[in-house]
Order: sequence, then C-alpha cells, then structure tokens
Amino acid sequence: MPFWFRLAYAVVWMLALPFAFARLAWRSRINPAYRSHWGERLGLRGTRLAPDVWIHAVSVGEARACAQIANVLIANNKRLLITCTTPTGRATLRELFGNKVSVRYLPFDAPFLVALFLRSTQPKIGLLMETELWPGLCDAAFRRNIPLWLINARMSEKSARGYARGRGLTQAMFGCLYGVAAQSPEHAERFAALGAHNVHVLGNLKFDLQIPAFLQQRADALTEHITGGVASMPYWVAGSTREGEDGALLNALAKHPLRERAMAVIVPRHKERWQATFETARKLGFNVARRTDGIIAPGCEVIVGDSMGEMLTYYANAKVVVMGGSLGGTGSQNLIEPCAVGVPVVLGPSVYNFKQAAVEALAAGAAKTARDSKEALTVVLEFLDDEFHRKRVGARAREFVAAHRGATERTLKLIGLL
Repeated sequence: MPFWFRLAYAVVWMLALPFAFARLAWRSRINPAYRSHWGERLGLRGTRLAPDVWIHAVSVGEARACAQIANVLIANNKRLLITCTTPTGRATLRELFGNKVSVRYLPFDAPFLVALFLRSTQPKIGLLMETELWPGLCDAAFRRNIPLWLINARMSEKSARGYARGRGLTQAMFGCLYGVAAQSPEHAERFAALGAHNVHVLGNLKFDLQIPAFLQQRADALTEHITGGVASMPYWVAGSTREGEDGALLNALAKHPLRERAMAVIVPRHKERWQATFETARKLGFNVARRTDGIIAPGCEVIVGDSMGEMLTYYANAKVVVMGGSLGGTGSQNLIEPCAVGVPVVLGPSVYNFKQAAVEALAAGAAKTARDSKEALTVVLEFLDDEFHRKRVGARAREFVAAHRGATERTLKLIGLL
C-alpha cells in the first residue's frame, strides 16, 4: 500500500479506536460477550504461537465453512490459529474444535495493531475466508513476507462496484495477496477485474459440510422437546432470519392456513433479536415458547430458536426450511446446510450471497422460490400437502450437495498444504 495511505489510515484508526470500543460496549448491553478479550482487539495477547497456518473466519458462517479445511490440517499435525471478530464466531470455533486450535479475536485493522498481532503470532501462512479483506491486514502480512490467500472467495456485484471506486488502492491491496481461490467463475472474473492475480476457481467449501454421526439422535431429542413430547407433530424452520424477516413471517402466518397445520420454528441469526422475536410472536397472539424453556407444553404454535450451534439439529427433522436472508434483501444465508440433510428449501428473491448455489439448487429441483413471506408460507403448505413430492425434493437436495463436494481438497492442494 502507498506510504501516504498507510500514514493516513493509521491516523484515522488512532482517532477511531475510542469509538470502536464504545461500539463494543454498546453491543454488550444485549450480548455481554462483547466485553471480553478486549486486549486481543489491540493485538496485546503476548504468547508467541508460531502456527503453521492462520485462518481468519470473521463469524459463524465463515467458521463453519473453514471447518473441514481445519480438520484436515489438524489430522496432518498442523498447528492452527483461527481468528474471528464476533463472540458468536468465537463460540462456534470453540464448539467445532475445542482446544485443538488456538482461537483469538483479530485486532482492529489499525496498521500498528495488526503489525503487533503478526509479530506476536508469527504465522507461516494466512488464509482469509470469503471476502474478509482489510488494507491494514493485507499490507502488514505482505511486509512480513507472510503468504496470504483469500479462500472460498466471493465478490458480489455490489461489492465489486464499491471496490472499483477506489481502484488504485484496491489494486494495491489485492497485490498483497499471494492468490485467490474463488467459489465460481463469476466471482473469479470480478476479482481479476479488480486487479487480483493468481486467481483460481475451486468451488464452495460449504458443500464439504460433514454431517455428524450423532446428528439424528440430537435432532430427535430436540423434536421431542419443542413439540412437548408429540414428536410426530410436523414443523418447518425459518433458518438464520435477518432483521425484519421474523416479523414479516409471523404477520403472514397469523392469518395463513399453515398456522393450523404445522408448528413454526424461527431461528434469528443474531442473538440480539431472540427476545424481540419472542415478543413479536406473543403480541400477534401466538402460543409461543423458547427452545431453551425447560418444559414446552403441547400445542405450541411458534418456537423461537434461542440457542447457538444447533442449526443442523433444527433442520434435520424439519419438513421444509425457509431460508433466512432471502426474504429481507440481505442476500440469503447458507442454503447448503438444509440441503445437506435432505430438507426442501424455500428461497426468497434475494440470494446474492449464494447466487450460484441458489441457481444450481433450483435447477436441480432441490429448492423452490417465493416472492414474499406470504408466498413462502404457501409453498411450505404445498410441501406438507404432498409428502411424495417433498421427499423427492429432499432427495434431490442431498444429491445436489454431494455433486458439488471437493473444494477442500482442491484448495489445500493449490496452496501447498496437502
């Protein structure tokens, strides 16, 4: 990066740091975990790790996406450091790996903080997940001769337009990368157009999701609990919903015939909205409970999924999954997960975060589309009314995921770790 930019960027961060910590404090009102490990946000945790591989997985989705790569590296006796930026990401990493890897927060992107972090940790190679590009981080790694790869890389049209507005600085930042492993040709073209070099198309790591052997047992126990002991009661899931989607779905469900046919399990993506979603359902007159309630009486209409790390468990026995993020204009959450456990998926109109996967899932007959929340509920009801069709679509969903596996092996071979 140019000297003038590094200097100006450092000054901006010096001024911004008090506000960055104020924002953490503000968010801790709802999630107290934001008050912890502030020293790591400044790169101050001093233990020298010297990991063989450092992976940055910003939050929950990226943490799960890197799981198979991390597991292969662990099996090959590699020492791993995995960084994140959110408490939910940190909790997910601990859930996935326990003490098999070192976990830290990545410091704020101030050049002097990132340099301190890299001096402390001394990684041999860095893998950034998906779109987590920061100029301070890229420049500091480049100056310390740490090979930095962007893996499972994706770049939406909107993001590409934003990067293009600062083309000179964007090219300088991409010039700090050793290479890019893109999810699709479409993403690869955008990276190349912005100045990235050594760009390869290797597929989406999220297709390499491993289904735990104990999943069905846990899913059956969860079903028994949330249905009040009536495990045969059907339910559908609105998974990883974003702000505004919970209310839209609940308002549509209040007068929809689906309300009488199956229980709704709504799982907000962010912990901060669990209580608000519960209150919305209660105010609309639903018989509502939380997943974490000790006892859930039979006849509950809506369950709010207020637990972490159970998304696959929610999906496993669901009849249908309405994909969060796709109805609220935020680009969809991970539709590959419900497909992997053989559950039909309903997608709204916004799928730019998973565009290729969505297009291919629809083409494979693994998913259906809906224009809005009301139509999504109607599609769910149609699946409930036609069990043969629902099971056929579920089988196609499994086949769709199986056909796209292999990105983990290709990625590790490309970067010389396999």
